[in-house]
Amino acid sequence: MGRGPSIAGRKNAQDAKRGQVFTKLVREIMVAARAGGGDVNGNARLRTAVDKAITASMPKDNIDRAIKKATGELEGITYEELHFEGYAPGGVAVLVECVTDNRQRTISDVRHAFTKFGGNLGTDGSVAYLFHKIGVLSYEKNSGEDKVTDAAIEAGAEDVKVWPEDGQIDVITTPESFESVRAAMEQAGLKPGHAEVTMRAELDVPVAADQVEAVQGLLARLDELDDVQNVYSNADVPAG
Repeated sequence: MGRGPSIAGRKNAQDAKRGQVFTKLVREIMVAARAGGGDVNGNARLRTAVDKAITASMPKDNIDRAIKKATGELEGITYEELHFEGYAPGGVAVLVECVTDNRQRTISDVRHAFTKFGGNLGTDGSVAYLFHKIGVLSYEKNSGEDKVTDAAIEAGAEDVKVWPEDGQIDVITTPESFESVRAAMEQAGLKPGHAEVTMRAELDVPVAADQVEAVQGLLARLDELDDVQNVYSNADVPAG
């Protein structure tokens, strides 16, 4: 019977994964700061990116350095945003958001991932209309559904969704009201475990059992690419 990975091996893998997360967070911070300025109080996108970085235990010095590079206080790399739209096997729509310093590398990597797993890239607008942007504040089950719901209504949220699998409570907002709803919820003593402006599909597409591996493989491969920030799909993968 073979032995599992060593403690050192597991730690190296964890460090590599953490480094990849930090790379993506730094790029998001830099793009947000470059687009809207380096003041987190006046730049909602930057505040969200910084909050994510803090949650991921990124050192404050790293965060400050990323902001200063983006605003020109320190010399740094210039990043641009790219978006890709395409289909995974079975007609599953896939939306990919990237931040890169090398456009051709990113295009090649994303195209290769789609091809490898039997998907195909589409033209601009081919799947984007299937998704809409929303704000999401997530709370653990023990936060209390009634308490969260009452506070969300008072704060002006759009909806509250409870996930039956684990009892997680999601407060849904418009992108425009995300910051004001979060501030009101925190003032009510309800700090979310996770908060972001994200994309969700209007309707999900059931994935056939014989296509689950390819669909999940494509989504995982895209997410692993250094230049990819977010991957969204309308895949409804069967349980088990």
